[in-house]
Amino acid sequence: MSLLDRLVLIGAMSVSFIPHGLAQDNAQASRAPELVAFASDEGITRFARAGAKLDFPALANQFEAQSNAAFCGPTTVAIVLNTVYAQSKDLPRDRSRLRSEDTQYLPSGFDLTVPRFTQDNVIGKGQKTRARVLGEPIRLNGTLVRDTGYQLRQLDELLRAHGLGTRAVIVDDKKSVDEIRAELVDNLKRAGDYVIVNYRREAVGQRGGGHISPVGAYDAESDSFLVMDVNPASAGWVWMPTTTLVKGMRTFDTVENRGYILVQSR
Repeated sequence: MSLLDRLVLIGAMSVSFIPHGLAQDNAQASRAPELVAFASDEGITRFARAGAKLDFPALANQFEAQSNAAFCGPTTVAIVLNTVYAQSKDLPRDRSRLRSEDTQYLPSGFDLTVPRFTQDNVIGKGQKTRARVLGEPIRLNGTLVRDTGYQLRQLDELLRAHGLGTRAVIVDDKKSVDEIRAELVDNLKRAGDYVIVNYRREAVGQRGGGHISPVGAYDAESDSFLVMDVNPASAGWVWMPTTTLVKGMRTFDTVENRGYILVQSR
């Protein structure tokens, strides 16, 4: 297949893969000049030539947007779990979104829910409670603080609680850009294991604070990673230069720096 044919195919595929509203929000998605929106011509070109993108199809197939500002972590976990356990016969059923009147006309014993992990039902297995994720104050070093969302190690614990093998990496001053790039690219060249990044939006040129999302691909020519942002209303999927992504991860979060998690299937 020629490059032109591939670009046409990728362009057509992007209509299905890109969350609603992402395509028309290119300017918002790449607030910083070095961030390139996935839905742009350049973004599609990078994807077409990317050599490390085996995680992308499964992640895109299971992608969903976070339902509230604190759920970037649970949403990312749900996406990854659904890629890993897609063929499992014992997926959980989340009935929390059904209203009582939704089931009144169904045949007896019929379950309307779709078996899958959701950003609501994944939280229960972790040590961090839903209340704490949503801002319930806790005492830290004698001070009452709100630990909203997930720190990197807290998210790692949640993934492990669901049976996944993981390696959490804190991005401190000892971790070089070259080492980080090599580890992420190596993962993205294999199907069945995944990369999750935890970075600070302000440090990468976006609006907002700490954020978590999966990574779908790496383009060597531009030295950039495709961050599949789970909050497309804020800043859709973007190609982020390696140095920019590392800068965003090399930021402090409550007790230590942010970083990334390398997820194994099982």
